[in-house]
Amino acid sequence: MVSYDILEHGQPLQARLRETPRPTGREVLVRITHCGVCHSDVHFWKGYFDLGGGKKARLADRGLKPPMTLGHEPLGMVDALGPAALGVEVGDKRLVYPWLGCGACWACEKGLTTLCVTPKAIGIALPGGFATHLLVPDAKYLVPTDGIEDAFASTLACSGVTSYSAVNKLLAHVHDGDWIAIIGCGGLGLLAIAILAGLGFQRIIACDVDEAKLDAAATQGAAKTYCSDQVASPATLAELAGGRLGGVIDFVGRTQTFDLSYPALRRGGAYVLVGLHGGDVQIPLPPIAQRGISILGSYVGTLDEMVAVVDLARSGKLRPTPVALRLPQDVNSALEELENNTSQARTVLDLATVQAE
Repeated sequence: MVSYDILEHGQPLQARLRETPRPTGREVLVRITHCGVCHSDVHFWKGYFDLGGGKKARLADRGLKPPMTLGHEPLGMVDALGPAALGVEVGDKRLVYPWLGCGACWACEKGLTTLCVTPKAIGIALPGGFATHLLVPDAKYLVPTDGIEDAFASTLACSGVTSYSAVNKLLAHVHDGDWIAIIGCGGLGLLAIAILAGLGFQRIIACDVDEAKLDAAATQGAAKTYCSDQVASPATLAELAGGRLGGVIDFVGRTQTFDLSYPALRRGGAYVLVGLHGGDVQIPLPPIAQRGISILGSYVGTLDEMVAVVDLARSGKLRPTPVALRLPQDVNSALEELENNTSQARTVLDLATVQAE
């Protein structure tokens, strides 16, 4: 098999020829045809997350060290089965759910693997989809995507489930007549807009500093757009919502985006943080209680949520977001484009024609 690996954080990924694994027990070997490149991959490539104030959360401190095979949006064909594997056959096309937990804690027992304190995520703790082959621990993590275009389907394993989970958390706080602001209209933001529209929600304000991304957001279903540059203000954002900004999903996660959106919320509104660009905030505590504001964190999503967003796509209610196919040897330039925010579409590696052996 061929994999495209981090051998040193911050340095170009390298192609490596390795022995193709053989599945045992309930394991399933998947021949990868497509794998999305996510902005989280930039953090893993660099080796840290920015905590603001010069502080960094380093992967090495969590035991995550090179060599690493990234890729947590894998789609492919079942290539081989362990003797105890059930539910799939060789040749089946499947999307891989990557957000695995330890399998033994309270969170994993409830299907809330994203809350597991010792996660085993594919493409982070376990080898990922920037490779021709991927060993999946159990067929229960494989979801059929019949009727969905393959490149777009691969993005649903992270972009899709992340956006769906954030929307799912927020809608519990939103009432009739409310507006929702989407902060950041890259791949995740555009997909969140499409999910909201697919679920029948129309009062969406798209916010970004890039006019081209705002145009794309309008195409996906945003009713209003707002250029959230340096002169943008919470008062103007609140006014766009007629004083009824019931919720915000921040797919950027910078100090500036919090300072723009959080104060614009109506009483009882909810701010959902998804983006990991980094920074810190200082806010007075009493108004949180006095205004009844909810601040929620949302990181990827559960297997059930991935199944739900795939079902939404298969129903035809989810408008596909733009996808740019790239060859795997272009993975380093794809990561640089994501780091510099110059990509106008979700990037997906086309691994189907790579000679595996």
